[in-house]
Amino acid sequence: MAAPTGNQGWAQLRQQARSLESQTETLFHTYSQFSTVSNIPAKPSKEERETETKLEEVLEKRDNVVNQLARLLDSEASLTSSALKQNNLSLLREKLAEHRRDLARLRSALQEARNRANLLSNVRDDIQTYRANNPEAAEAEYMLDERARIDNSHNMVDGVLSQAYATNESFAVQRETLASINRRITMAASQVPGLNTLIGKISARKRRDSIIMGGFIAFCFVVFWFFL
Repeated sequence: MAAPTGNQGWAQLRQQARSLESQTETLFHTYSQFSTVSNIPAKPSKEERETETKLEEVLEKRDNVVNQLARLLDSEASLTSSALKQNNLSLLREKLAEHRRDLARLRSALQEARNRANLLSNVRDDIQTYRANNPEAAEAEYMLDERARIDNSHNMVDGVLSQAYATNESFAVQRETLASINRRITMAASQVPGLNTLIGKISARKRRDSIIMGGFIAFCFVVFWFFL
């Protein structure tokens, strides 16, 4: 098939480049998820290898399309809006270079995650092997862990008791403060002429009113009981 030429060929190649960019974004989304799994395998899975291969193929296709656009732009002197097309070509090249860097970064992140997982797995295997070959040491380690848990429990109890003591002390300080305020009020009242007498009359009147009210309630109760 003959290569497209002119403005029509430019539009077709540019549309193809945009379509390949969308495919790249979709593959990147899938490829990035392999590094976030909880139990990353020691070796790349079949799906991971296929996704990486597809990414490389799509990037290669995009590179070919960008080169075709560059040759078309150089060969067709009569193309309209050459400055705009040159700007579009520059953007396609920059996006392609950015995606190549993203692929290298994701590949490196995957390898680092796989190395960490392998290291942790090797450490766990070494610990289990050591415990299997040294049962006395394993028992001693278990006792030390139990002692650490008991110490943590004691520390929690000590913390709760300390808070309780601090609260009790705060209540004692508040009681002393209220008692001091009461004493000051009493002393101030005793120094005002006639204030104690007035307070005594008020108290006597309250007692008298209480007696009258009590007698009235008793009288009503007797009357009610008499007519019942």
